[in-house]
Amino acid sequence: MPRAPAQPPNTAKLPARVAIRSPPMTTAANAHPTQASADLRYTVTRADLPLSCPLPSMALWNSHPRVYLPIEAERECLCPYCGSHFTLVDD
Repeated sequence: MPRAPAQPPNTAKLPARVAIRSPPMTTAANAHPTQASADLRYTVTRADLPLSCPLPSMALWNSHPRVYLPIEAERECLCPYCGSHFTLVDD
C-alpha cells in the first residue's frame, strides 16, 4: 500500500519566538566601560594596584578572562592573553 506524502507540521499552534534581552550589567565603577585592550600600552599608578587585565574600567563581555599581573618588582609587565604592555609610574 503506498504511503501518503509527509505533511508539514501545523505551525499555527506553535508560539511565536520572542527575543529576550537582558539589560547590560553595570556598576558605579564601570557605568561607562572602555573597550577592553583597545590600546596596547597602559600607564598605571599605585592607586591601580592590584593590577589586572582587563582593567576594572573595561568591559568584560568581549575580552579574555581577568588575570592579575605582578608589576611591582619590574615596574613593567605584559598581559599573557592580549599582549597589553603596562608601565607603573609614580604618582
